[in-house]
Amino acid sequence: MFTGLIQGLGTIKPLSNDSWQISFVSHSDAIMQDLAYGDSVAVDGVCLTVEEILKDGFIATASPETLRRTTLAREETQARYVNLETSLRVGGKVGGHFVMGHVDGMGELISSAQTATSWEMTFAAPDAIARYIVPKGSIAINGISLTVATYQPEHSQFTAAVIPLTYSETNLSHLVPGSWVNLEADILGKYVEKFISPGKTHHQEDITPAFLVEHGYL
Repeated sequence: MFTGLIQGLGTIKPLSNDSWQISFVSHSDAIMQDLAYGDSVAVDGVCLTVEEILKDGFIATASPETLRRTTLAREETQARYVNLETSLRVGGKVGGHFVMGHVDGMGELISSAQTATSWEMTFAAPDAIARYIVPKGSIAINGISLTVATYQPEHSQFTAAVIPLTYSETNLSHLVPGSWVNLEADILGKYVEKFISPGKTHHQEDITPAFLVEHGYL
């Protein structure tokens, strides 16, 4: 599990069809200080397991499902920096939101505009992910915990206001319109949907939208 607060940037290079070398290019000490064999590291939001530690990075394997669902195997990803975050430690600060590292699918940057105080970035999401997007809710974009500013359901598009620090310290500054990104919807929305969906074996009559609103879930 992760929090969506990026610790550094790296590059990714394929060693084979499913093996990848990730090399650190910034803030490597924050990641390397206690990195161990078998640890989980989010690479552009994709949870990968450390199989070998190198002087300036590590080697990990990605399954065919991961490569199909994420941007890791795309040439544009291998030509730019990737966001890196080590897993959340017990007792650690949760500065973003709970990010599982299980990418739901890919989205696309539609536009990016600088304002007086932030960057307004608009993304398109597949319908299967857009269903979980709500204004002021959380979403992970390339592993970055961001807050949804506005949502346009008719176009399956949403906008996030990105502060200058996040923009400069992550690979968001390297994206251009048309760039593909990894999207992970908030896990809480998925559980809420499961609880209120028909055909479940639990006591569904006790869990309604009104119940969830009353208890602060919606």
